[in-house]
Amino acid sequence: MSFLKTFELWSFLDSVLSLGAAFVLGTLIGAERQYRQRTAGLRTNVLVAVGAAAFVDLAARIAGNQEAMRVVANVVTGVGFLGAGVIMKEGLNVRGLNTAATLWCSAAVGCFTGADMLAEAMLLTFIIIAGNTLLRPVANFIDRIPLDERRSEVSYEVRVTVDTDAIPDLREKLIELLEQAKYPVSDVEEGPAADDTSLLVAKLVSTAVEPAELDAVTDRLAALPGVRHATWESTTEE
Repeated sequence: MSFLKTFELWSFLDSVLSLGAAFVLGTLIGAERQYRQRTAGLRTNVLVAVGAAAFVDLAARIAGNQEAMRVVANVVTGVGFLGAGVIMKEGLNVRGLNTAATLWCSAAVGCFTGADMLAEAMLLTFIIIAGNTLLRPVANFIDRIPLDERRSEVSYEVRVTVDTDAIPDLREKLIELLEQAKYPVSDVEEGPAADDTSLLVAKLVSTAVEPAELDAVTDRLAALPGVRHATWESTTEE
């Protein structure tokens, strides 16, 4: 039987240790994901870690370390496709990125154990769990910090609702008042509004403004004949 020819006790015990370590470490990573009810939880992370370990261990036993490195490269690519399956887009929001990254790291743990680098695998497992737990309060704290628009990439628009027949004069006046306030305009768009009115939208070149200055400009615009309403707004760029 081929089994009797290929079976080597010490090599088998080495595989048992590698796959067993991948199972334990994958369980530690997956337990945290399962507790937080993520799409890829306990079983998925265990299977990713054990699968990566099995492929690397098999390649190393059959063809040596050089072939094992090629398998590692293919594991990285394959898990990338697997991680894409847990990423979901809901409108402007994207969910599952952290879960996909955790799967990717679980595969790295499996590769370490498959290559018999157990100490490195345990270190990486600790870092993964720490990143998903200890850094969570830090991320929440940062999210609660108010956005400093003067230091962020923010686009600004001045929106003026005007009588349609007054568009030519008010368009020039809009640009003039903004330039006087040192806010150059990159473009002015026109569009229909309600009834016999139109909307002028001036996009500013500047990415940092003083709110009080723009308030003053819109107040002056609102006082002009033919202007129904004037305001400004900011949008954070992705």
